[in-house]
Amino acid sequence: MFFENDPVLLSRILTYVTLGFHVIFATIGVGIPLMIAIAEWIGIKRNDPHYTLLARRWARGFVVTVAVGVVTGTAIGLQLSLLWPNFMQAAGHTIGLPMFMEVFAFFFEAIFLGIYLYTWDRFKSKMKHFLLIIPVAIGATASAFFITTVNAFMNVPQGFEFVNGVLTDVNPLAAMFNPATPTKVSHVILASYLTSAFILGAIAAIHLIRGNKHVYHKKALHLTMVSAAIFAIGTALVGDFSGKYLHEYQPEKLAAAEWHFETESEAPLILGGILTEDNEVKYALEIPYALSILSGGTPDTEVKGLNEFDPEVLPPLWIHYFFDLMVFIGMFLATVSILFVVLSRKKGWNPFNRPLAWMIAAGGPLSMLAIQSGWVFTEVGRQPWILRGLMTTAEGATTSSHVGLMLILFSVLYLVLGVTCAVVLRKMFKGNPVEHELEERGISQPTA
Repeated sequence: MFFENDPVLLSRILTYVTLGFHVIFATIGVGIPLMIAIAEWIGIKRNDPHYTLLARRWARGFVVTVAVGVVTGTAIGLQLSLLWPNFMQAAGHTIGLPMFMEVFAFFFEAIFLGIYLYTWDRFKSKMKHFLLIIPVAIGATASAFFITTVNAFMNVPQGFEFVNGVLTDVNPLAAMFNPATPTKVSHVILASYLTSAFILGAIAAIHLIRGNKHVYHKKALHLTMVSAAIFAIGTALVGDFSGKYLHEYQPEKLAAAEWHFETESEAPLILGGILTEDNEVKYALEIPYALSILSGGTPDTEVKGLNEFDPEVLPPLWIHYFFDLMVFIGMFLATVSILFVVLSRKKGWNPFNRPLAWMIAAGGPLSMLAIQSGWVFTEVGRQPWILRGLMTTAEGATTSSHVGLMLILFSVLYLVLGVTCAVVLRKMFKGNPVEHELEERGISQPTA
């Protein structure tokens, strides 16, 4: 039976399904609190009830996603022990500190989120209520920081002695703050901010496309796209630093992502294309010198090729497509958001035009697709290692014959959670449209 044949493969599939589902809610969980904080801050400073209502409605939807994220996050913790027992035995006490701190950061966030939600309109000073969202945003970002250091450690393991398959003499801080930490943490956090801004912007854009020209939706679109433009620029800068990190610490991953076979300077960057059985790249767009510049900042930087490495420790070359997809979507999001900002500052130009609104609406799901692509590129690009250079994925996995059954059960759970979340969010907002809530609060409803 298929489910009993390969526990390593099935463990990897189940881990992918779990993390792939969880990352949707984790990304939202990191970025949405910041967007709520920005909206409420603007509402207070401008005495604009539309921005305050933005913060209020976003917070309601955020709570639903947090609930689903808790379930999937718990499933990840469970599966680490069940699916990867050898890895946890070897490295569990090394990654224990950041994992504990991630849980602590989440509880810190959850406590203040509860207080924030139940104290709307209970303070005479609106600023006091605003201050409650700051710990939520800090806790959400801290959670991303700590859990990403675990992934960074798996890519550049350090801060220990490796004796008989066990990590001893552990220095947790050295393990956390390894060479991969700066670029990985900053990229995850900024990408989460960018994705959250585009998801919220896509919602506003869809309302405008459907003919709802209420100023509330225009303000939502303006706020999210200005924020997205800033986050997109930051993400692009960190992406450049990430290329230089890969060049120095994981050159085989960079070479696989770019189908770069021969060690050379003035190396071109390859976008798209098809790789033949003879390792010949066809139909690709080549940008001269770009890979060398990405790797070292100058065209004469020598980039190691795939032919320099042992084929047994190379990642699958199809990660090239996930890398390209991540980059293409990132460029699209940056272009769209910056274009919106430019149009907003030009007199007589309409940033709320229908074609641009369609592009912003598409940017919501595309931004999440970029998150998924980037995560697959990161994890598969580390293969065959679960701890790079120390332990292979096969060595860290379980040998149980029941992983197939777990895959079915957890997949059903995620399907139920996903459908339930979508239904609840739809009913929550469709049953209480913006216009109705503005009317209840006695807020004027201009349409321009």
